Amino acid sequence: MTELIGRFHPLLVHLPIGILLIAALFQLLAFKPKYAALHAATSIALFWGMISAILSCISGYFLSLSGDYDDELIDRHTWFAIATASISLIAYLFNRWENEFAKWVILLMVPLIFVTGHLGGSLTHGSDYLTKGFSKDSVIEKAIKPIADVQEANAYADIIRPIFESKCYGCHNKSKKKGKLRLDEPEFILKGGKDGKVINPGNADESDLMKRLLLPRNEEHHMPPKEKPQLKDNEIELIHWWIATGATFDKKAKELEQPEKIKPILLSLQKEVKKIPPDVPQAIVEKADDKALQKLKQRGIVVLPVAQNSNYLTVNFVTVDSVTEKDIALLLPIKKQLVWLNLSGKKISDTLLASIAQLTSITRLQLDNTMITDRGLASLRLLINLQYLNIVGTKVTTNGIMQLKGLPKLQAIYIYKTFITASEWSTLKSNFPNVTLDTGGYYVPILETDTTVVKPPEKKN
Repeated sequence: MTELIGRFHPLLVHLPIGILLIAALFQLLAFKPKYAALHAATSIALFWGMISAILSCISGYFLSLSGDYDDELIDRHTWFAIATASISLIAYLFNRWENEFAKWVILLMVPLIFVTGHLGGSLTHGSDYLTKGFSKDSVIEKAIKPIADVQEANAYADIIRPIFESKCYGCHNKSKKKGKLRLDEPEFILKGGKDGKVINPGNADESDLMKRLLLPRNEEHHMPPKEKPQLKDNEIELIHWWIATGATFDKKAKELEQPEKIKPILLSLQKEVKKIPPDVPQAIVEKADDKALQKLKQRGIVVLPVAQNSNYLTVNFVTVDSVTEKDIALLLPIKKQLVWLNLSGKKISDTLLASIAQLTSITRLQLDNTMITDRGLASLRLLINLQYLNIVGTKVTTNGIMQLKGLPKLQAIYIYKTFITASEWSTLKSNFPNVTLDTGGYYVPILETDTTVVKPPEKKN
């Protein structure tokens, strides 16, 4: 019987909040002569607010006997609720007797309502329910964060706990312990709830947690409740795997046996961590001189940072008609910061490459469709940090490429439409074993799913 009465608490608890706040509003308005008639309505609102507050206290007390909530928090909520109900009774009586202190009692009642309501919200939604909406991590349904190396990840902390946090903490946490079960700490997971242990390490199929997860959604004992976000199939498989392998809290995924069924699921959690582009130096560099940057912009040269909050720069001559020695000289004051240089399609000759060779921080250089030859390419041997070189559509030959053999960081050379012949290809590959030599000329096959325009054959005259 007491449990049944306790279940009415969520239904009743909102009534005193609304009714008593309306009573306070009526009392405030009644101070003005044109709203004096609201005095009678205030008395009625206080009466029903008082009754509903007392009923909420009674039903709340019986609900607290279930043991599903944090004892310390439930005590505070209970005493504030009793205080609110008591003040509402005093406010009603003083208002009926037209006691001069009635307005002050009603004024005291308002903050008590808010505090009591907040404590109740903390019991059901967690103590941070007001502030977590402003958190970056606040989402309706949290997803497991991508893991850089799933095999090195802690099986519980990195894989299982995020699932519990997303789908189970709402009912099984420090402040709300439905069925006297907490799933927020290892010791409580192993302890279980009022019906005993919920996991049987090494035997997932006999674990009560798994049985409840696999019940039909409409079943009363199904976890989570049908109105809550449900676990995905992969998440259930991960929990089953974790329990079946011993439900340990300190082992890495690679230390646990992994059936073929679980391997692709684990792999799906892994996502490559974004890294700083390899052709951007890791070392910190000071900001480029503002006057030097201003001169470049006045010339129409595009200068941009390679990444947000980075002092390293990329320079593009796309809007400059002709590149001269003076233009290259403008780059010298920023040579520490300049890592990417794009001279694609410009009428530059070998003589300019000698000046470009002074820009020793360059890691990416685009000289495609320019007038350079082998003679100018020799100057680039000074670019000891060069990693990517694009010389597509130039007159460079194998002999010119061979001059770059000593560059220690070279990773890729794009040599499509150069004067390098097919017979020389093997020579280049053997001399540049760790460098990608991209010859272009890619062929993209037509798939059945592609849209194809079919034209009728031309008629012969």
